[in-house]
Amino acid sequence: MHRRQTQDPRGLAALIFGASLLGFAAMLVRWAAPAGPLAVGFYRMAIALPFVAWLDRGTGRPVTGRARLWAVIAGVCFVLDLWMWHSALHLTSAANATLLVTLAPIWVAVVSVLWMGARLRKRFWLGVLLALAGAMVLGLAKGARWGTGLGELLGALASLAYGAFTLALGRARRELSAPEALFWVVLCCTILFGALGWAQGEAFTGYPVRSWWALIGLGTLVQVVAWWFITWGLGHVPTNLGAMGLMTQPVATIILGWVLLAESVRPLQGLGAMLVLAGIALCAFAPPVLEPPGPPSG
Repeated sequence: MHRRQTQDPRGLAALIFGASLLGFAAMLVRWAAPAGPLAVGFYRMAIALPFVAWLDRGTGRPVTGRARLWAVIAGVCFVLDLWMWHSALHLTSAANATLLVTLAPIWVAVVSVLWMGARLRKRFWLGVLLALAGAMVLGLAKGARWGTGLGELLGALASLAYGAFTLALGRARRELSAPEALFWVVLCCTILFGALGWAQGEAFTGYPVRSWWALIGLGTLVQVVAWWFITWGLGHVPTNLGAMGLMTQPVATIILGWVLLAESVRPLQGLGAMLVLAGIALCAFAPPVLEPPGPPSG
């Protein structure tokens, strides 16, 4: 017999809610201009750091150094993801970059099969294909076209980093509470974004008031509230399903852009959003199973 990897419906609900709040990130990054991408990343994390430190107070759970190391690795992967993603935006269309980053669930699924011994059901793979097809439709609706190639390569590499981030954070959550895992991720990202921004000579001051309000929104609503729900949810669902749930973000971005920025929603975008949600739902009802451990040696 096979062992099912357990999942909590509340975990999936929390993860989807948090991923939906991530939809605010694109608008807030736009409003944060003229702040550069690394400066935006630094302030997003630095503003969130005292809040997540407060959330992490007094958890008192016995954990190993290895668990914290996995959280730090998740932070490094998250920095690489955002750095390559922002770089790709300067070299190709936003639609292309978004489309390629949605490859992350595929990498998570492949690693879980090769490394974690999971067996993914056919319905799960069908859900992955539906969600990726929906992401492709969303990209085409926004005018995705093939560029010079370098931007597309960076977008694909960003998807690898995002997949690695999801896996590392899911591994850290086996021992760490959601607040503690989030604290180590944010601390690592703050240091790395600050160092990279300083090395590249980005300006960290001289922004208009609107930019500062946008940065505060990124640090509180996106990095604290949204990622707390996501981090908590990843501790209660299989990592494969967690990666799929994060694909709710582009759907939320379209809806929020329509409501808050008066951006028109094309029928093709509506079709893409429905395909993404259908794929996530299908994956939710086809959790991965783990192969039973073999007989003990000797």
